[in-house]
Amino acid sequence: MVGPGALPAAGLLYWLGALGTACAAALASYRLLVAFRVWVLRSGAAAVGPALGAWAVVTGATDGIGKAYAEELARRGMKVVLISRSKEKLDQVASEIREKYQVETKVIVADFGETEDTYSGIRAGLEGLEIGVLVNNVGISYAYPEYFLDVPDLDKTIDKMTNINVLAVCKMTRLVLPGMLERSKGVVLNIASAAGMYPTPLLTLYSATKAFVDFFSRGLQAEYKSKGIIVQSVLPYYVATKMSKIRKPTFDKPSPETYVRAALGTVGLQSQTNGCIPHALMGWIFSLLPASTVINLLLKTNKQIRARYLKKMKEN
Repeated sequence: MVGPGALPAAGLLYWLGALGTACAAALASYRLLVAFRVWVLRSGAAAVGPALGAWAVVTGATDGIGKAYAEELARRGMKVVLISRSKEKLDQVASEIREKYQVETKVIVADFGETEDTYSGIRAGLEGLEIGVLVNNVGISYAYPEYFLDVPDLDKTIDKMTNINVLAVCKMTRLVLPGMLERSKGVVLNIASAAGMYPTPLLTLYSATKAFVDFFSRGLQAEYKSKGIIVQSVLPYYVATKMSKIRKPTFDKPSPETYVRAALGTVGLQSQTNGCIPHALMGWIFSLLPASTVINLLLKTNKQIRARYLKKMKEN
């Protein structure tokens, strides 16, 4: 026999379920509309080009994503400052950009892994330039996934990775942002990583440094958006670069050039972006899972990559 309180309780559960379903449907619809605006309409995207300022500054500019940003910004008519540690590579890329896009280039040799005098030299090199875009791209990762205490040359790796992945973003922003604020316009693009969206076991230090970049970027965006500055956190999954050790581009692992063109289309639309449609889809799928599930999945994947790497090293 049904008790007197059963029917009201059943009714309450029904309406709670209906409310939950309606909220989930509304959220899904909203996210679809946002995705349509960002990836199809591109409505409201910022015009990233010389109107922001004559010069673009790109760190880690001789390979991969950094080089692709330098080339795409030059294609749009911006003069480009290339910053990296190899004078030979810098000169080669600068020459290629000048010949192909007919824009002025400048190179600054800097080793972001060493902090002594690095930023005083960069400051001198940037003096007097009207900088409209800063791309904080320079970064390093592990040679292979590894447990924290077993990372080769751990103390050196800690210092180098924090200097390059964390300190460089802060210091470069400190150098360039005042000039942007004087003109009330400018774009700062901080290249983080999808590994910074969740704690990533066996890439723990790298993941943590990229999470810093993401939080730093979103905080700056909140601080300076009203002053005409756009700060974007860019969180790519795998891109076919030397750093990722992926040689052949695929749909979900695009070339740096393909990735950068897509990512620049999101400036002004997303303060935090995965950069391209395949990576946005992956980010959306992960967002549907509990964080603990994602972390365990990443741990399992990186254990497999680690085992293959160590087996290969042993065979060689």
